[in-house]
Amino acid sequence: MQLADSVVLITGASSGIGRSVASALAGAGAQILVTGRDEAALRRTAGDCRGVPLVAELSSPAGCAELAARALAVHGRIDVLVSSAGLGAAGPFERLSPESIVELIQVNLMAPVLLARALLPGMLERERGHLVLIGSIAGLTGVADEAVYAASKAGLSIFAESLRLESHGRGVGVSTVVPGVVATAFFDRRGVPYGRRRPRPVPPERIARAIVHSIEHDRAETIVPRWLGLAPKVRALSPNRYRALARRFGNN
Repeated sequence: MQLADSVVLITGASSGIGRSVASALAGAGAQILVTGRDEAALRRTAGDCRGVPLVAELSSPAGCAELAARALAVHGRIDVLVSSAGLGAAGPFERLSPESIVELIQVNLMAPVLLARALLPGMLERERGHLVLIGSIAGLTGVADEAVYAASKAGLSIFAESLRLESHGRGVGVSTVVPGVVATAFFDRRGVPYGRRRPRPVPPERIARAIVHSIEHDRAETIVPRWLGLAPKVRALSPNRYRALARRFGNN
């Protein structure tokens, strides 16, 4: 898909991956709409990429519907959706409040699904479009003390795979970009810093480049860094061995 003059909606664009994606896609000639919770930060992102800021709340179905309607009203169409907004939660599952569980699943899984539902029909009608969903290696392997987060990302990966099958041959691509650890404020916001030596955090610009490549070349799934793809392969081919290694070395 050619990105020049395409209209792109990016969620979670106030900072981190979303902000880097906005810059990369603007550099490819796309018309950018950015959304997030932090109005001041969002306006800075929009200013840097000459985009349109849309402050939105994705923690409810009504907020997702409102965002889709406002985004469509700007240019009359959305050609590309990049769902990069996400929440994290770390700690034993039994300590998570029901409210935090619902919010995490709504933002990480339901919001991308609802936005895709709102925007996909127009893409199919025009036979042109692309959906990019930001997964996580946690969703391909499971991670101790991140059960709900991992579950939300696992659901997103299977949703993307299923939707890609449905959309095949209809002019619309679906991609999942799966980061390992990214050097953003994500871990600070979840309240538990990242403390492992490996994998080392990669810059968000690297994820942004992978997203651009996925759109332009219709890649189904891209894992960043690539070597992390070994973990889900071991889990699939030898689950007992994988679980033994995860227990021994820790996977959170």
